[in-house]
Amino acid sequence: MEIWQLLIIFGSGVIAGFINTLAGGGSFLTLPMLIFLGLPAVVANGTNRIAITVQSIFAVTGFRRKGISGFKSSLLLSVPSCIGAVIGAQLAVITSDILFKRILAVIMIFFFGVIFWDPIRSRYSKTMHAAEITELSRSRYTAVMAAMFFAGIYGGFVQAGVGFLFIMVLNMIGRLNLVKTNSHKVFVVGINALFSVFVFLLHGKIYWITGIVLAAGTGLGGWIGSNLAVSKGERFVRVVLAICVIAIAARLLV
Repeated sequence: MEIWQLLIIFGSGVIAGFINTLAGGGSFLTLPMLIFLGLPAVVANGTNRIAITVQSIFAVTGFRRKGISGFKSSLLLSVPSCIGAVIGAQLAVITSDILFKRILAVIMIFFFGVIFWDPIRSRYSKTMHAAEITELSRSRYTAVMAAMFFAGIYGGFVQAGVGFLFIMVLNMIGRLNLVKTNSHKVFVVGINALFSVFVFLLHGKIYWITGIVLAAGTGLGGWIGSNLAVSKGERFVRVVLAICVIAIAARLLV
């Protein structure tokens, strides 16, 4: 790749890291961006995992510094996700570029509603607040672990938006509060991405220089976002991301 392309990748990584910190869904920008820059869809899909893995390491470290961590529980929750990740990544490797682009476009439109429909989120939070807990009971583990497996398959296949699926599983099925949910989510996302990386690596579907540059950008963006105290920052980012998601999805469908 040329210097200007690497600069675009780094800049997109910064934006994605910032978005992931304040709102989530940064891969909906970085993954199509890598495709538009000329990477085969499967290579872009694999390369994007490098940045996700690095970003998750920083996120987990941040939670630990704040005294919010549960390594054993997070590791157990990661097991079915890892198995699913390997299956999903294998499916991604054999999917044609054209089909993958169309699937990605449909997924982006679907997650547009999940990410940005705030009335649903607010009604859900009101009805669930009283029932939220800080630790999973044994009776809920089976349902949660099964759901994590299927979410892991999705994460292995495309990754973009998988964090929202893990949040839904842990918060809606597991009834964990959002603080605990996020601490587990960033760990599981990182492990899911890591196992996916191994699969893409075995098939030679990763561009390391591109991935490292993207990871540096997302790390910087995450640091900026975590240190930026803007009261309306999340709302602003969601509006900007909404416009980008619709535009990119339309382009992928052409």
